[in-house]
Amino acid sequence: MDRRQFLKGLSGAVVAGAAMAAGCDNPNSVAAEGYTPGEVPTDKMTLRPDAHGVQVSLLGFGMMRLPVEGGGDLRSNPDAKLDQEAINQMVDYAIAHGVNYFDTAPVYLRGMSEEATGIALSRHPRDKWLIATKMSNFRDWSYEASIKMYHQSFEKLRVDTIDYYLLHSFGAPGDFDKRFVENGVLDFLLKEREAGRIRNLGWSFHGVQEEFDKVVALHDKYHWDFAQIQMNYVDWHYAHEIEEENVNAEHLYTELDARQIPIVIMEPLLGGRLGTLNDHMSSLLKEREPNRSLASWSFRHLGMYPRIMTALSGMNLMEHLQDNIRSCSPAEPLSADELALLDRVADEFAHFPAIPCTSCQYCMPCPYGLDIPGIFAHYNKCLSEGNIANEGTVEQQEFRRARRAYLTSYDQSIDRLRQADHCIDCGECLTHCPQKIQIPTKMHMIEDYTNKLKDSLV
Repeated sequence: MDRRQFLKGLSGAVVAGAAMAAGCDNPNSVAAEGYTPGEVPTDKMTLRPDAHGVQVSLLGFGMMRLPVEGGGDLRSNPDAKLDQEAINQMVDYAIAHGVNYFDTAPVYLRGMSEEATGIALSRHPRDKWLIATKMSNFRDWSYEASIKMYHQSFEKLRVDTIDYYLLHSFGAPGDFDKRFVENGVLDFLLKEREAGRIRNLGWSFHGVQEEFDKVVALHDKYHWDFAQIQMNYVDWHYAHEIEEENVNAEHLYTELDARQIPIVIMEPLLGGRLGTLNDHMSSLLKEREPNRSLASWSFRHLGMYPRIMTALSGMNLMEHLQDNIRSCSPAEPLSADELALLDRVADEFAHFPAIPCTSCQYCMPCPYGLDIPGIFAHYNKCLSEGNIANEGTVEQQEFRRARRAYLTSYDQSIDRLRQADHCIDCGECLTHCPQKIQIPTKMHMIEDYTNKLKDSLV
């Protein structure tokens, strides 16, 4: 299916609905560099119906990248805590500006996300927000451990009902049956939906196509209320090309749309990478729309697909939240020329030699202490900024500049005991990576490259 053919005539699908508006002390403007300037609307959020007609904000708040006390991060500091006051402020602002879908999970942010989310949301009337959480039984899928996790989610979130409950991130062959069917967990959750404690039952997918197709086909038996997939303008055609085991979003969306299953989108910005493109890709979009952020293109693209109920964004800065609200208030359809431009950027992005890590941190903690997402983020940043030195030009000034920039920032951003050279190929991370990255292989590539740069100093 060609995207332009699919989207032809759908420009009217983006409908702005009435949204919640409330007072907020935060300024209603975006001034930070790189974000859309101007006012942030309080009453223009695009709304989409769920399986039961409940109106859901197109922008969903993903609670897996939240502010940390002192401005640090949880990867590098095992004692770091979430900044609850900052989280409360962002949640307040989101609700006041029309966002009503909040997504968390027992495993997010070292297990702290659900509780922080529950504290922030419980300060607002229950009819002002919708909560999604998950059965994250990755390491212990026994019935007892899974049901305990389920009940703990209610306690941490401070709720009697969960609006959207997901079977979390299946994907490997046999994964769905092992974690949810054979142990009786799915039967239990179906009864919980029937009792009304779960309002919508669905699942999130990262994996091989045959597992996805199998679970979608079970819709006639289980009547899925929604499904969560990874989709953005790059993954539409290039997910499989970037990593062979991944499935193009075109297939995922088409199969769910054919069964009229509402869709939740994760990674609309690929872990932020589509909001920080390299200079050439960025210039292509900025020349067309100089006052729009790079991130806004992703949300406008997703808004073109009517089966999408909400698109999740992990936001730890108010500027991110404000900009994303603007992009969805309302989500303005892309023109045919703009779609062609996104296709061009997507093609260039897919063939850019970056490591497709979205910093989801499912691979963490590494049993040998590596900061896996941090190492990949550093490498990708250096690549994007032109600081990956060409080994064939060791005598040139440009090589020396890039070498210095790479090695200096590597030691500054990643503790030496957590760098790539400490990988021992244990493979523990491989089964947890939603992007199917061959993590040990990439670690050795970065280790070899780093060592060559150091050796060239001699």
